[in-house]
Parts: sequence; C-alpha cells; structure tokens
Amino acid sequence: MPRAKKPYHHGHLRESLTEAAVHLIAEVGPAGFNLREVARRAGVSHNAPYRHFRDKGHLLAEVAAQGFRELNASMVVGAGGEKTALEKLKRSGHEYVAFALRRPEHFAAMFDAPLSEADREVCQEAGAAAFGTLVNFIALCQQQGELPAGETEFRALQAWSLVHGIAKLGVAKRLPFGSHEQVLRFADAAIDASISALRNPVGKTTG
Repeated sequence: MPRAKKPYHHGHLRESLTEAAVHLIAEVGPAGFNLREVARRAGVSHNAPYRHFRDKGHLLAEVAAQGFRELNASMVVGAGGEKTALEKLKRSGHEYVAFALRRPEHFAAMFDAPLSEADREVCQEAGAAAFGTLVNFIALCQQQGELPAGETEFRALQAWSLVHGIAKLGVAKRLPFGSHEQVLRFADAAIDASISALRNPVGKTTG
C-alpha cells in the first residue's frame, strides 16, 4: 500500500518566517538575505517558505507591511495622549523617529528593500494608511486654525520629509548623539522649528 504523506506540522510558519527575516535583515540588510537562510533559521525545509511567499521580495514586503502597521499604530496611540491638534501632529513626528530607532530592520524593509511593483502592492495599503494618518493630523490642525487651510497633502509631505530624514540619519548613526533619547530630543526641537514653515504658503514660488 502507498504510504500516506506526513502532514505539515508547523502551525505558525508565516509568523516564524517573518520573524527570521527580521533578524536576518538586522545582520545583512534587506538586499543580502535569501529564503533558504530564512528557512534554516526558522527551522523548516528550504521549500517551506514557498507555502506563503513567492520569493524573497514577497517576504520583504510582508516585513515592510508589518512595519507600516506598527508605525501607524504608534503614531495614533502617541498622538492620542495629546490635547491640541498641533501637539498631536508633533507627537506623530516624534513617534515616527522613535519607531525607526526601535525597529531599524522594519524601517529598512519599508524604505530600502529592492521591491518589485508586485511586491510593493503587498505593503501599499499599510503604507498608505500610515501616510493617511499624517494627512489627517494636518487636516485637524487646519480645522482648528493651527495651520492655514489648503494644500493639506503637500504640507503632510513636508512634515514627513523632515522626520524621515532625521529617522534615516538616526538609524545610520550619522547624527552627533550618543543615545536614542538625544536623537529624539533633537527631533522634537526640529519638529517645533518646522511648524513655522508649515504655516507659510507652500507649493508656490515667488518671482
């Protein structure tokens, strides 16, 4: 009689592979790992990842999506403790930098991984939700008279560019600070200083 195939017993394969990928990104970066090594670290066969991921780009996109979801949650929860719309906006920027320092592997997958268009679709919704949260904070500031009306998304891009630059420099240890706390204090000061730029007309040139 033919022997029955043994059932696959790894009940949390997707989560295990994602966790192993995060640890590997920490060591070799988002472009330096392969599915075989991820499988080895997860304790499964080298074919097992293909049960959930078509290739390493797909797995990287899953890590990126996970990062965007955590980032969004951190921005929302952090801002929830503030009273005014402007303080909520500032806090969301603080949480952006704090997330990057706390989750550098996810941050790398979110912004440095060489993803194809198909892979980007995996994390597109989560990424759009995080940016949408920032846009909503800008809009709330406008509704409450903290910022001028108009060009909401452009102002959000300005705010994002500032905190993203600080986050990238902080993760790369290119800022002259010895601790995450010092980086965050610098970020808070820079965010405070940037509010005047958000209050001025944006997206226009004068001649």
